Order: sequence, then structure tokens, then C-alpha cells
Amino acid sequence: MATSTIPETRTRRRSSKARTQLTGDSSIYVTIFVALVAVGLTLGPLIYLALGGFRSNAQIAADPNALPDPWVWQNYWNILSNGTFWRFTFNSLVVAGATTIGVVALGTMAAYPLARYRFRGREGIFVVFTAGLMFPLTVAIFPLFLLLQDLGWVGGYWGLIVPQVAFALPVTVIIMRPFLQALPDELEEASFMDGLTRVGFFFRMILPLAKPGMVTVGVLAFLGSWNGYLLPLVILTGRDAPTTLPLGVTQFQGQNASDFAGIMAYTFLAMIPALVFFLMMERRIVDGLSGAVKG
Repeated sequence: MATSTIPETRTRRRSSKARTQLTGDSSIYVTIFVALVAVGLTLGPLIYLALGGFRSNAQIAADPNALPDPWVWQNYWNILSNGTFWRFTFNSLVVAGATTIGVVALGTMAAYPLARYRFRGREGIFVVFTAGLMFPLTVAIFPLFLLLQDLGWVGGYWGLIVPQVAFALPVTVIIMRPFLQALPDELEEASFMDGLTRVGFFFRMILPLAKPGMVTVGVLAFLGSWNGYLLPLVILTGRDAPTTLPLGVTQFQGQNASDFAGIMAYTFLAMIPALVFFLMMERRIVDGLSGAVKG
């Protein structure tokens, strides 16, 4: 009797393992399916815009979901050969680049004492930065406009760059603080023994070691500035005011309301720089966020 129960027990164990393996495999398939659906929902509008730019208005009116037949390259050529598009692109690059530099520099310097020093009111200051996430730009847009108007910054680069830096600092400090806290204290003690001051330690040790986190907040600041629409719409007023690319898309849509193919081409071209920049920095973003989570 005892010997007969042993094979039965082994059979039950094998069957249970097989069921567990089958269940695990099925969950993997479900995960892959969900991931493919998410990718399709994300890339679908981009592909539709890109292909729509290669069609004529007559093709879009006849069948909005068909492929280009024949392919019309004139829509993209008309935009790329227009100096206005490149002027708008240059303005967006200036604003996004200056915003990124300001966010990375000021955010890192603000997060450094909150992460490495102990002083009265430190947590209160960090709570103030955290509370900044609860106030969206739409709430402060009107008083912000009045303030910038008093400073004479309405209609210029500074009126757009400075508020974007200010609104991006809370998330920058929140990301950089745990990243800087993860750096070992022994490194700081050894640097002070070698004669480095606190300022020298920040520039010679902190900045090189904090590059992954700085790249992460820099990419987020660049994308936020590049895609910004409400603040440029309110601040960049006047005949001589620079126009960013999101505003240029709106102007192009207003001037060419019946040119659906041209609007699709213009919109897709406006998205390409930010999309390429994000894809180039994707791994660095993941490394920076993982470092902050570990900290």
C-alpha cells in the first residue's frame, strides 16, 4: 500500500507543476497582448498622422482610413521649404534648451542641501516643493500674466522660460533628492579630508555622479517645454513676439482649415524633434528613475 501511494504522490506533484507552468505561460501571453494593445494605441495616431500627410484632401474625403494612393510628397515639401516652420522650430529649441538648463542647474542645487545637510526646517522646505505639484499652471496663469506684464517680460523669451523653470522645479527636486541621498556619506568625508570644500565637492563629485538623474529631469523639462501650449499662448502676445511650434501648428490650422492633409503633415513634423529626443534618452531616463527609486 505504501509503495503504491508514492507514484500517485509524484504524479500529483508533476500535474500541479504542469498546471502552474501553464498558468504562468498564459499570464505571460496576456501581458504581451496587453503590451501590444498599448503600443498600438500609442503609435496608431502617430502612424495615421504620418500617412495622412502623404495623401491628398480628395483621398482623405473619399476614404479617411485608406493608405496613400498615390503618395503625395508635396505636403511635407511645402512645409519643410517654408522658412516660417524653421523659425518656429528655432524658437521652440531656444525656449526648451534654456528651460532645460535652468531646471537642471537650479533643481540640482536646490536638491543638494535638502538631501545631504541636516538643518532646521529642511523637511518643511521639501514639503513646499512637494506642494508645488498640487498647483497646475492653469490656476496661476492670470496672476502670472499680470506679474510678467509688470516686469516687462510679456512677449519675450524670458516671460516663457522663467515660469517654465519655476513650475518644473518641484518635480525636479522630488526626483533628485532621493538620488543624491543614495550617495555614500564616506565619499563626502573622504573628499573633505582631501581638502575639498562643500562647493568643490558639489562640482567635482556630486555633479558627475548625479548625471543619470540630471539627464532624467532634463529630458522631462525639455519635453514639457517643447509641448507647452497654454503658457506660450498667453505670454507670447504682440506682433514681434516669438512663436513656438505648438502655436505654429494652431496658426497653420487656422490659415489652412480646409487643407486636412497639410495639417496632418505639419502636426507630425512638429512632433518629430520631441519624439526623437525622447527615444534617444529613453534608457537614461529609466536609469535615472531607477536610481531615484533605490535611493
